Amino acid sequence: MTISNCFETLRKSNQCALIPFITAGDPDLETTAKALQVLDDNGADAIELGVPYSDPLADGPVIQAAATRALQRGTRLDPVLEMVAKVSPNLRSPIILFTYYNPILYRGIETFLQQIKSAGVQGLVVPDLPLEEAASLIQPANKLGIELTLLVAPTSPKSRIEAIARESQGFIYLVSVTGVTGVREGLDTRAKELLQELRSITDKPIGVGFGISKPEHARQVKEWGADAVIVGSAFVKRLAEGTPEQGLEAIGEFCKSLKAAIQNG
Repeated sequence: MTISNCFETLRKSNQCALIPFITAGDPDLETTAKALQVLDDNGADAIELGVPYSDPLADGPVIQAAATRALQRGTRLDPVLEMVAKVSPNLRSPIILFTYYNPILYRGIETFLQQIKSAGVQGLVVPDLPLEEAASLIQPANKLGIELTLLVAPTSPKSRIEAIARESQGFIYLVSVTGVTGVREGLDTRAKELLQELRSITDKPIGVGFGISKPEHARQVKEWGADAVIVGSAFVKRLAEGTPEQGLEAIGEFCKSLKAAIQNG
C-alpha cells in the first residue's frame, strides 16, 4: 500500500494515522525487524525507519544516542535494506525511510532509489534536503512509486510553506517544535496555527511530529486537525530500555495506547 492510499483509506472513515519512528539497528537489526512487526500488529498505520547517521542535525538526544549505538554495532544502509526486504512483505503498514541527504548523494540518487524500492520501502523523508534540490529527488522517486515527504518548520516563511506543500508527496510533515526532536511535556501551539495555515493552501494530508510523547499529546494533535501523529523519541526510548524482549513489549503497549487515544468510535 502506498502512503497516499493509506491516508485515503483512513480519511474515508475519518481516522487519524499513527506513524511510529524507530532507529534501525538499535539494539540490533534482529530486534528492529521484530519491532516493525510489533508496531504493525498494535495499531501503526505507517512506520518511519531511521537510518543511523553520524551527524544527525534534526535529531534530539534520544535518537542521536540510538543512532550512535547502532553505528557502533556496524549498522549500515545495506543490511538495513536487507532486513526491510525480509519484513516488509508481512506488514500492512508502509515503511517510510528516514535518512539524511549525504548518504543518498554518496550512493547516487538513482541507485539509492532503486535499492530502497526493491527492499519494499514506500516513502522517504530526508530532513536536511534543501527545497531547492528536492525536485532532483522527487522526480526519479515518483517514477518508482516512492513518495518523498517534505518537512515544514514553524519558522518557515509563508512562501516557502506554500512551495513545500506543493512539492511534498504522500503527506506534509509538520515539525511541531522548533529545533531538534525529543520528548517534551507540552505541545507547541504554533503547530496548531501552522496546521490551519496549511489547511487553507492544500488538501494533502498533514502529519505532525517532533515532541509528541504521550497519548494526550496525540489526541491534542488530532483535535487540531492533523491527519497523522508521528511519534519518535518516545518509541526509541522504550525500545532501548531493559532487554530487547522488554523493549518490544513496551513499544507494543505504547503503540496500542496512542492508537486508542486518536481513534474515532
